[in-house]
Amino acid sequence: MQIGTMDGTIVRPTLDEMLDAVAGYGIYHMQFNLGRAGLPELLEQTDPRLWDRIRAEFDARNMTIAALGGQYNMIHPDVQKRREGLQRLRVLASACDRLGTSVITLCTGTRDPTNMWRRHPDNDLPEAWTDLIASMRQAVQIAEEFGVTLAFEPEVSNVVDSAQKAHRLLDEIGSPHLGVTMDGANIFHAGELPRMREMLDEAFALLGPDVAIAHAKDLDRDGEAGHLPAGKGLLDYEHYLSLLSKLDFDVPVILHGLTESELPESLAFIQQKMQAIEEQ
Repeated sequence: MQIGTMDGTIVRPTLDEMLDAVAGYGIYHMQFNLGRAGLPELLEQTDPRLWDRIRAEFDARNMTIAALGGQYNMIHPDVQKRREGLQRLRVLASACDRLGTSVITLCTGTRDPTNMWRRHPDNDLPEAWTDLIASMRQAVQIAEEFGVTLAFEPEVSNVVDSAQKAHRLLDEIGSPHLGVTMDGANIFHAGELPRMREMLDEAFALLGPDVAIAHAKDLDRDGEAGHLPAGKGLLDYEHYLSLLSKLDFDVPVILHGLTESELPESLAFIQQKMQAIEEQ
């Protein structure tokens, strides 16, 4: 496992200052959004010179982009919004090779028109699933064209709100270019925390072979939980990290949902848990 962080955890005026600060914590892997380079997170046109400049900044510090953030609302009630997200996804996919990454993270979306991470009752309608399949097929065509992996994240507020639905989506799309962002803090509906270990086991049994990247944050309750820094909440991190350690590749584990002041403690917490697993 490789510990990384989201770029928004450490905020600095410029990209090089931000990367220097991240490296100063001994972190060399990042889930990166183009907004941190002073640009819209999903651009409307490609700029090879920009990609090369960003890559050079990472390379100069021996840092890697574990994944690019490409989230947009894949079932937005406004079809034009979905088209715009798809167009920008193409630009992002075209940049991956020059940026030295092959993974783009996705959000499966919600019918909520203003917040793609807020649950809406229409997410459970058959029409929402139909729209998701149509959107994802288009997105995967782009991924196949550029040789990248799209890693969607199951989370209780979205249309794919469980490991079972994530497995169904993988089966229906049937592409090796579709994978999963695993986040153990995002899969518990209200009332499900007492089954935490069982549900984590099931999630990895269903999705483990398709995990492309993992997230590390914590939760204060089940359902649409308030998120906390890793080690400050209820998630069984010993079990979660043990399951991640059994994947067949060195998975990036991305700390997020925390501020820079909270980073040292969470980083030390994850490092200690990982070391204990390695010594077993």
